[in-house]
Amino acid sequence: MSTLPPCPACQSAYTYEDGALLICPECGHEWSPEADAEAAKVWRDAHGNVLADGDTVTVIKDLKIKGSSSVVKVGTRVKNIRLVEGDHDIDCKIDGIGQMGLKTEFVKKA
Repeated sequence: MSTLPPCPACQSAYTYEDGALLICPECGHEWSPEADAEAAKVWRDAHGNVLADGDTVTVIKDLKIKGSSSVVKVGTRVKNIRLVEGDHDIDCKIDGIGQMGLKTEFVKKA
């Protein structure tokens, strides 16, 4: 008995194969198993280390904050990051500044 992944749309366990596609009989969703493997986004820091939610990172460049005279200095440690899709990859809270978004290219894993 083969173990097929559950439907990504409705989480039904009753999926089946039809050629190169996987199909859910409950919601009718069709998807490619290769597309699922490619869809898993991996975030990497400036040095190529893989980042995960909850990691601590260090800023590697002075970052000016738009609309403010504040600057995030080199060496600032940011704890408990959250990775998100979008223009800025990291949502975080920086002590003394507050909530902000960072790009992974300006941080390294601590």
